[in-house]
Amino acid sequence: MAFNDYFSEHSRVYAEARPDYPEELFEYLAAQCERHELAWDCATGNGQAAASLARIFERVIATDGSADQLQLAQVVPNIEYRTLLAGTNLAESNSCDLVTVAQALHWFANDEFFSSVKNALKPDGVFAAWCYGVQKVEQPIDGIVTRLYEDILGPYWPEERRLVENRYRDIDFPFETSVQEDLALTRDWNLAQFGSYVTSWSALQRYKRAQGSNPLALIWDELSEAWGDDGEATRRIEWPLTVVTGRM
Repeated sequence: MAFNDYFSEHSRVYAEARPDYPEELFEYLAAQCERHELAWDCATGNGQAAASLARIFERVIATDGSADQLQLAQVVPNIEYRTLLAGTNLAESNSCDLVTVAQALHWFANDEFFSSVKNALKPDGVFAAWCYGVQKVEQPIDGIVTRLYEDILGPYWPEERRLVENRYRDIDFPFETSVQEDLALTRDWNLAQFGSYVTSWSALQRYKRAQGSNPLALIWDELSEAWGDDGEATRRIEWPLTVVTGRM
């Protein structure tokens, strides 16, 4: 399987700037599983979701194709990190109560990956994938950021990003699925923190490599004025969260 690594070059920024998933998400996932012995978090990145799963499951195997991302992963006693491409079978066949993919399924939603999921799951196991869309703050901030997202960075977003924008509705899941859309990620950030998050966007990094400049600078003055208080004010940032769960 081809591995398109859009994040390793700025893995530290990604690890520090991404919002945390809400505890309600993991309570929801725990309720879907009959047992809580082993979870596999595929495309774990810096282990953000794996660390929360480790509070529920006896063991967590967390895999990613990027060794750079895994070097920044959270060290938790019952998490085992492995460098492994999505679509590669775990050695532990029919062993997982839960297989998760957090904000990454759009990169490899194909037959090869779903075959590896089926190989890993117990007969009563659960598959869960989730994604979050473009954040909301308030106007006129949202309009300014939308201009960056669509007009400036539009050509630099990988085609797979469209699957996220449509909340994974376009993915053909080989499971009986249910969809949960009542959850959201929230953070209270000042402008500098919000800017760090935007900097972690893969499209922004691709623009920088292609153009040799930071596109955030194109909107920064306008964004700072709209934010107010010299950027020191904290504002509530909210990302709508979509969770798809499936059973064989």
